[in-house]
Amino acid sequence: MKTLTKEMQAAITPAMALDLLKEGNKRFINNLKINRNLLQQANETSDGQYPFAVILSCIDSRTSVELIFDQGLGDLLSVRIAGNIINEDILGSMEFGCKVLGAKIIVVLGHTKCGAIKGACDHLKMGNLTTLLNKIAPAVNDEMTVTENRNSHNEDFVEKVAAINVKRTVNNIMDNSPILKEMILNGSIGIIGGNHDINLGAVCFYEDTLVLTSK
Repeated sequence: MKTLTKEMQAAITPAMALDLLKEGNKRFINNLKINRNLLQQANETSDGQYPFAVILSCIDSRTSVELIFDQGLGDLLSVRIAGNIINEDILGSMEFGCKVLGAKIIVVLGHTKCGAIKGACDHLKMGNLTTLLNKIAPAVNDEMTVTENRNSHNEDFVEKVAAINVKRTVNNIMDNSPILKEMILNGSIGIIGGNHDINLGAVCFYEDTLVLTSK
């Protein structure tokens, strides 16, 4: 697999970027990863990087985006924080990744059995984590279909909250970053949310969150 160059990156559309991620995840779950010379890629990217996607995911050790999407050095910009929430620093990082470095799609990626989501469902209070979990609390409140056992012991409730949290984050990115919103609406980049099943390795993209505007 060739290391991305400026010319190769420029030829990738947001739709193509999403397809590259989907194809990579298929390889991952079928254990057919591409053989890469990572040391060579490290050398080839030493003078510049031309990633095609920005992925906001959880810090969970089982959700390494380069692995689950079978990508190499220089392909992805990985933003990781518990519960895949956003703040000003993360938005700034995304703006840098898309506006300056040229990434073509933003993916907000949640995952099953997320500890941060479970903590928010249990209204956990613990040091600085409290502030982070408060950002997930609106997703807990938005989940109205489960009326009993609204806690981390209810797997169905946890997964529903996780999905809502991803979708809220997608909307929050557009609401809180005029730069990214403009790029999304003019077709320069796309945005989508998804969920990584840590048992199967498969990523399910939420098509109802996809914003992909053709230029």
